[in-house]
Amino acid sequence: MSGWTAAKIPDLSGRRAIVTGANSGIGFHTALELARHGASVVLACRSMERGQRAHDQIMTEVPAGEVAVAPLDLADLASVRSFAEAQGTAPLDVLVNNAGVMALPHRTTADGFEMQFGTNHLGHFALTGLLLPALLAASAPRVVTVTSGFAFAGRLRFDDLQWEKRYRKWGAYAQSKFANLVYAKELDRRVPDLLSVAAHPGFAATNLQGAGPKMAGKRLEEKAAAFGNAVVAQSAAGGALPSLYAATAPGVEGGACYGPRLAQWRGAPTEVFVNPAAGKTELGRRLWEVSEDLTGVTYEVGAKG
Repeated sequence: MSGWTAAKIPDLSGRRAIVTGANSGIGFHTALELARHGASVVLACRSMERGQRAHDQIMTEVPAGEVAVAPLDLADLASVRSFAEAQGTAPLDVLVNNAGVMALPHRTTADGFEMQFGTNHLGHFALTGLLLPALLAASAPRVVTVTSGFAFAGRLRFDDLQWEKRYRKWGAYAQSKFANLVYAKELDRRVPDLLSVAAHPGFAATNLQGAGPKMAGKRLEEKAAAFGNAVVAQSAAGGALPSLYAATAPGVEGGACYGPRLAQWRGAPTEVFVNPAAGKTELGRRLWEVSEDLTGVTYEVGAKG
């Protein structure tokens, strides 16, 4: 696994992939490399304008690529259902649950969920469940759910998942990323014939870090985020490598998490240590049941084994 780069991605001709949040950052570079190696890729983006710009840039680099843009707002379950319906049940080989928001001022989704939990976890939970027939129609489907190092600090506040009592933006973010990790493990336990893994980018330079401070009008925090991206972070292309490894490499283990090998900060992807609580079966079961109740999406499959 040492030294793995995007050049080691196998030929993906004949494979179909969907990447959420593919218009920028690690999502863009994930979609670009999947297309470069032959996959048919759908860029699932909230903004069709930004999605089209990403599409055009990918086509410039991969003129023979098979790339499409489709509207998806993970903060609106009606949009998630419309997207899944439009995608149909043609075999889907790879789903990368990449899109996310980070450390926002308090906001709620169209369905009344706290924005970070609603977008980062519940939106992707619903999307994956609705796309399950297409995934299970593929010969060896994979679902990659992008988490974060902040999952180490996360816990599931079942008494206040929506942070209605006292909102803390970083606590809510950590909860959503921990939920991503718990979900990835539980999905692998529950769904036969599907490989579910998690990935995290380390510290990668994207627009995610500055979005929250910008929304809150906190100029100093916004400048600090820009400085960190410029001086400390690895590139967005480097941050995409764990997702690409999880989506394409042989030997990937279900329920595992892949991240940068250098202190989980930067470098080539490897399997990484995560918050051990994420693997607790009772926690996974409880999150799954709550997510079904909140989204109205039920996965019609039996457990593995």
